[in-house]
Amino acid sequence: MLRSGFGLKRERQGKEKSQAWNWVFLVVNFSCLFFNSFPAGAAPGVLGVVKTQDNANQWEGITTRLGLSGVAYCVVDLQQVRQAADLAGTQVLFLPNVETLSAVQVQAIQEWMGKGGRAIATGPLGTLSQANVRSQLRSLFGAYWGFGLQSPSTLAPAPAKNQGWVQQNGLAGTAQGGVIIPAGLTSQTAAVWKSVENPPAVVTTDRSVFLGWRWGVDTASSPNLDSAWLRASLNRYGGVRTAKNAPTNAPQQCSSPAGTTAAATPRPPNGQPNSTNSVSPGTAADRTPAASRTQSGTPILFPPAPATQAADVNADGLVAPPGLEVKPSSQLITSGQATAMRQELEALIGRFESAMLTANATNKVGTANGNNSSTQTKLIAQTSSRSNQESALKTARTGLQKFLQLVDQKDYSAARQQWLQARRTLWDNYPTDRPQGQSEIRAMWLDRGTIVSAGSEQKLAKIFDRLAASGFNTVFFETVNAGYPIYPSRVAQIQNPLVRGWDPLASAVKLAHERGMELHAWVWIFAVGNQRHNTLVKLPKEYPGPVLDLHPTWAGYDNRGRLFHLGSGKTFLDPANPEVRRYLIQMLGEIATNYQVDGIQFDYIRYPFQDPRAGYAFGYGTAARQQFQQLHGVDPAKISPKDRNLWQKWTQFRTNAINSFVADASKSLRALKPNLIVSAAVFPFPETERLQKLQQHWEVWAQRGDVDLLVPMTYALDTNKLQSLAQPLLTQALLGSTLVLPSIRLLNLPDVVAIDQIQALRNFPASGYALFAAENLNENLQGIFRRTQGREIKSSTEPLPYRQPFLAAATRYAALQKEWDFLLETNQFGIKEPALSEWRKQSEALSNTLNQLAANPSANNLAKAKISLQAFKFQFNQWMKQEGIEQPYQVQVWDNRLATLERLLRYGERGIKN
Repeated sequence: MLRSGFGLKRERQGKEKSQAWNWVFLVVNFSCLFFNSFPAGAAPGVLGVVKTQDNANQWEGITTRLGLSGVAYCVVDLQQVRQAADLAGTQVLFLPNVETLSAVQVQAIQEWMGKGGRAIATGPLGTLSQANVRSQLRSLFGAYWGFGLQSPSTLAPAPAKNQGWVQQNGLAGTAQGGVIIPAGLTSQTAAVWKSVENPPAVVTTDRSVFLGWRWGVDTASSPNLDSAWLRASLNRYGGVRTAKNAPTNAPQQCSSPAGTTAAATPRPPNGQPNSTNSVSPGTAADRTPAASRTQSGTPILFPPAPATQAADVNADGLVAPPGLEVKPSSQLITSGQATAMRQELEALIGRFESAMLTANATNKVGTANGNNSSTQTKLIAQTSSRSNQESALKTARTGLQKFLQLVDQKDYSAARQQWLQARRTLWDNYPTDRPQGQSEIRAMWLDRGTIVSAGSEQKLAKIFDRLAASGFNTVFFETVNAGYPIYPSRVAQIQNPLVRGWDPLASAVKLAHERGMELHAWVWIFAVGNQRHNTLVKLPKEYPGPVLDLHPTWAGYDNRGRLFHLGSGKTFLDPANPEVRRYLIQMLGEIATNYQVDGIQFDYIRYPFQDPRAGYAFGYGTAARQQFQQLHGVDPAKISPKDRNLWQKWTQFRTNAINSFVADASKSLRALKPNLIVSAAVFPFPETERLQKLQQHWEVWAQRGDVDLLVPMTYALDTNKLQSLAQPLLTQALLGSTLVLPSIRLLNLPDVVAIDQIQALRNFPASGYALFAAENLNENLQGIFRRTQGREIKSSTEPLPYRQPFLAAATRYAALQKEWDFLLETNQFGIKEPALSEWRKQSEALSNTLNQLAANPSANNLAKAKISLQAFKFQFNQWMKQEGIEQPYQVQVWDNRLATLERLLRYGERGIKN
């Protein structure tokens, strides 16, 4: 996996006890500063209530409840907030259902809170903001809105030992809300939802309260419940002034106290910080928490986010296609932007509808057996959920049409609101309530940090229980990291010191197999040192790692003779060195021989990142330089990219070193264990760029059959970007019989977007998906997986595509037939007679040949299945002509799933030939 300067963090927060205690002391000190400036027993202050376009339609309900609460308040116009001075007239800031904030606004709130201000937020805070803003809010409030619940749930305040302020009457009740995910060292759960696993409903920090429902909305909660929670939250901060004429008190606009320095501080143009007071990014001051900076009257402002951060982020806080940046509502929506926004919303509607169709076809309402109360309750819930999803789909389609109309009318502000609302409606109602089963690879990387934190087989078993219950059938278990094996090895000799005393690999194999899962050893190949890991095991920063410490002549260097790769802080072996290759193949053989692993995954099967155009290259090990000079008569350290011919030869030399190692290692492993699945974690960059920067030519490995699975790291913060990365890999015909398993990175990815990305991959010609990593699998996402792909038994008969490709093809086609049958039964299918009869005949014939092949894998049955599938595909577009006009996205999905069947048959042919 990518763990270099490109931002994929592998280290778990707080692994080092001393670091954790340092943070605890910092938090305690900062808390003292906060409460000294605004102590709990302070005189009642002013409540500032934020009003914005997000809650304008809810404002009547919000003000009614404020009146019922009996508190004096003033109104904060969010559009006017540019610096902390704009909030100086209030001591508690209330943000009811505010979903869109700018970087400047959050920076102002952050500074204001650092000077003693306290905040209360409700609903999906910041979910429609830019990515960097959402990250700031998560840090500021110590939590974030995870996912909306499907139905109203009961609020249960936490026990008194945790937070005594919630032990009062009126705080228990029923509300329609969402899960709040704690994300800070001082975050505490103040209330939970009484549902599966009791997820958090209210989360607090020393300076914030986050309520997990839309406050002031009748369909979300009652006025009494809302006002009770507001009063309790305010009392936690020492209270605010009581309204003189509650509940009809008239609010005023909040303003800075007269005569304060903050109020007198001139505002820089366009909301930018004063040059004399701003803090440059990356300086020591910028990393110092706001509360520890000067407490003088002059505010210290954070610099605005760089333009490069905001330019490619859409209104969800997700990366947007170029030209789709959400600009201020007064600005023009160009024709290109309107087209991109239309396409993005159409694609989301398509994925939503496709997920709903699969759920409906898999769980036909009214077909459950039995008349017991639990069955009836399930049927009622399914019917209600299906109705909500259909309504959401209809609303989104209407919103799309209104968006286009408003763009034509040049009402750009209303057009954007329609577009955002349509997206939000789909996110809030995404089909996550019912199983959506098909035979697929569902893989999870189980990272070293999570393994180390487990510390024993008993605790590791709980992790495997979670993964099995969530429906994962394949685990990539981090076995060799930074040169350290996680098991006691005779080849590598130095076991990872963080796991000495037990053998996590042996435990993992046992635990996975007991639960019907496969265990693949995930091995760092050429990266053998890591400065971050040195810190964890209390070694000097410049320690090269255990392998190079014993064998310094095996090292690779950059073009300036430096051992550590710039940016990533890792050391790499020289792939051209024969001793290196023997060592690695021996270690891989040891794993395959001594443990009943089902597969081995090559990671870091490449050179480190380089940019030859910027004068940075890698791979200048002693063996590589000697071999290249023997071949071409020149030391590669003396050539540059300007020498195009020689540089291309040097690039090809290094690429061949990787290619030949993959071939040798694969051949050796399969000789030891013929059924071993060999996979490789690779980058999805275009081929030319990848060869120049990484020398990773995985097309060659796939064509030769060296690997069974390619696992491209198609990590993206939004589904559009994921699709743009994955589609070229899944549609090219140059990968032979190798299966492609795109992957999703969970870190900082909203749960509903993770589910949407999985749906996108299911709609592509992919055999499944992989998630990075187990450390980011939160309880809410786990609950979604349990409902949609989980299984209740310890073993499963579900065929794995890479293990039983023919049976997987048959079961996947059966799932496809269920969708067609559902549409036929509900009169939603576009095929009419006489084409319908011919389609049914051919569909059944294909089903029969696939089932025969699955039952009796032979060359003859394989040939019949291929012919039947090709014949069906040949006529498919003609049969679906009318359906394609009405539902083009879904027809493309079906065509992709037929293409997946072709890939499975090609992959299975390996076993027939061998």
